[in-house]
Amino acid sequence: MCASNIFNHCRFVYAYQTGTWGIPAVELTKMNTLERFSAGLKEVPAGISWYLADLGEALGRQQLYTRQAPQRLRALREHALIESAVSSNRIEGVTVDKSRVRTLILGKSLLRDRDEEEVRGYRDALQLIHSQAAKLPLSETVIRKLHRMARGGIWDAGKYKEKDTDIVERSAEGGERIRFRTVPAARTAEAMSSLAALWKGCLRERWAHPLIAAAAFNLDFLCIHPFRDGNGRVSRLLLLLQCYHVGFEVGRYISLERLIEQNKDRYYETLELSSKRWHEGRHDPWPYIGYLLYILKAAYREFEERVGRIASPRGAKTELVSAAIARQPGPFRVADLQRECPGVSIDLIRHVLKKLRAQARVKCLGRGQNAQWSRARGAK
Repeated sequence: MCASNIFNHCRFVYAYQTGTWGIPAVELTKMNTLERFSAGLKEVPAGISWYLADLGEALGRQQLYTRQAPQRLRALREHALIESAVSSNRIEGVTVDKSRVRTLILGKSLLRDRDEEEVRGYRDALQLIHSQAAKLPLSETVIRKLHRMARGGIWDAGKYKEKDTDIVERSAEGGERIRFRTVPAARTAEAMSSLAALWKGCLRERWAHPLIAAAAFNLDFLCIHPFRDGNGRVSRLLLLLQCYHVGFEVGRYISLERLIEQNKDRYYETLELSSKRWHEGRHDPWPYIGYLLYILKAAYREFEERVGRIASPRGAKTELVSAAIARQPGPFRVADLQRECPGVSIDLIRHVLKKLRAQARVKCLGRGQNAQWSRARGAK
């Protein structure tokens, strides 16, 4: 079935079931990015082509790295799980006590509050994807299940929004502005049904490179904004799932969510740029698509750097701390390393700093608990 027929079929079924048949077609929701791509891509920006070429090469090396040192990757998987659950929720303002992160993600401790429920729920969704991605089709049922898990079973978890919602930006001064008007609640089910069908059609008929299609799906999903809350978190889970489906498994070892959080300003900037005129189908999807491809490229670069440095499973956490130090752009504190290495004890962090100072690779800029550190000039 061609793309236009997929869309029209979904629209007919939805209209017939809900009694909205007869509404002018212009008023019905259209999947503006994937639907446009279904006609074929006449050209792809040069920057996007370079990203795809680099990612293609990384995919070719992926199997080599995962076969070369399978036991060495256990610490990376554990660390990525912790970082992903914490970062994806923190982007949305959901935070937990740092001292409980490891027990919360890797253990079975009793939950203290609502935020802990959501962080553990996101962990459960991650574990489901990591263990059963091949058996999880990108369907409405799976999307709603991931939302239900990530939202920790709140009253409307797994249910599409019942009221219209807008994306509102609030300034530090207390002002507000509407950043984007999402698809109305009455048309959300239709929009999601069409989106899922278009994704399947794109994979089958190859309208675009699978990674371009995944990023386009992600953009359309966020513009539809199908749930009352938790859309950002579900979009990141779906990106991970789609990457698995098309063979890019770096999210198992490097947290995509942590990289998105570290580049959060660019995330919101490109999302706003690409969502302008989305409802009219006159938007520019490439800023946001390019952003997600950049995140994937950064993840593969970090993955290869870490695997190349890890000497043995025993020293993996030491290497994670060393990698976090190498990423610091300027002076840093022990607390900064704790945030980047939530599964590593403060004693080990201090031990690594002491060892690196003895090697003249870092230097301490003060005294006391809050003393700043910096990398020595020329140190790697």
